[in-house]
Amino acid sequence: MGSRHQVVQSLETRLAEEAKRLREEAKSLPHGSAREDMIRKARQAETGSHMSQWLRSPWLQPPE
Repeated sequence: MGSRHQVVQSLETRLAEEAKRLREEAKSLPHGSAREDMIRKARQAETGSHMSQWLRSPWLQPPE
């Protein structure tokens, strides 16, 4: 059995890539509820990416 190299991406990166993928996929859909749902999911992924980045930021310190 050979060694496996696994690339570990940050949560922010994965969510940002998912948002981009969803937006691209939504462009191919006709206007309607399915397209709006996909755009909503993309916005949620972007928000999650920003929140995760904010929570890991150095200026956010626990109370002393």
